[in-house]
Amino acid sequence: MAVLPATQREVRLLTKPTGLPGPEHFGVVRTPVVPPGEGEVLVRNLFFHVFATLRILMAGATQDTPFPVLDAGDTLVGAAVGEIAEAPEGSGLKPGDLVSHWLGWREYAVVPEAECTRLDRTVLPDPVAHLQQGWTAYAALTRGVQVRPGDTVFVSAGGSGIGSMAGLIARRLGAGRVIASTGSREKAERLRTELGYDDVVVRGAGPLAEQLAKAAPDGIDVCFDNVGGEQLRAAVDAARPGARFVLVGALSGQLAPDGTGTTAPVELDSLPLIHKRIELRGFSSDDHDGADEWTERFGAWLRSGDITFPHVRVKGIENAPRTLLEVIEGRHIGAVVVEL
Repeated sequence: MAVLPATQREVRLLTKPTGLPGPEHFGVVRTPVVPPGEGEVLVRNLFFHVFATLRILMAGATQDTPFPVLDAGDTLVGAAVGEIAEAPEGSGLKPGDLVSHWLGWREYAVVPEAECTRLDRTVLPDPVAHLQQGWTAYAALTRGVQVRPGDTVFVSAGGSGIGSMAGLIARRLGAGRVIASTGSREKAERLRTELGYDDVVVRGAGPLAEQLAKAAPDGIDVCFDNVGGEQLRAAVDAARPGARFVLVGALSGQLAPDGTGTTAPVELDSLPLIHKRIELRGFSSDDHDGADEWTERFGAWLRSGDITFPHVRVKGIENAPRTLLEVIEGRHIGAVVVEL
């Protein structure tokens, strides 16, 4: 059995921000590595996911979501992949098993056995790929709406962790034209060249409705919406009759610098919704079975080279707070993970 260190590092919320968080709100602290109790296992984390909507956990806006509230002094949380370091006899897990769980942002985590999912090392070619958010995108595009061959699909925040997967998956499902939105011309060019988007509209580079009308002159059939706000309005303007909208995020409100992150108001003209018979659906993949189906399909696509996993790896937990701020600023493309 491997010798465990006496201490481990974790990232804590030092004080709750009133607006967007800054470096002063986080600290990397050392704590003892403690053995697991009854019904628990000790996991040595290998990677954890850094996601922008941690802001709403800090703001306390978790009503109707599965996320916990983060208070001052709490260790941050998020999806993680690690190896079992210690497990009681009869637990069903053993040292060396690869698992996923929700207690990222620390080097070692004591996790209830029931909250660990054993991962098959043979399904995906790289353990970090288990931190992709492809199931959310795949479920939304196959259960929330059904992408049809030849569809024009608009993905707002198309360079985000979920959005980047949605764009790639839409293409694999037969979409004829896939359009993204992003926050800068530099990122727009990268989305075209690295992720294969046919066109990209840029927030702040002119009226989005005009940009989207130019990018999709025949209109859009599917909107995969991560953002809300002006981008959702522009998508309604560009919608073809019978368009299907699936709403999976509301970054316009969650990351608003002058807001609390707890609301995402948007004003929509209801007449186009009625006249065009637009379907508008809020969606959560938690309501659907099929994650194993997606993982198998994703692994096959990765091995065949039909799809990639857009992501950024940042080495070292000491860099995690800075990385979170970069994610909130929209500086990266794809999922962002910290490698321990």
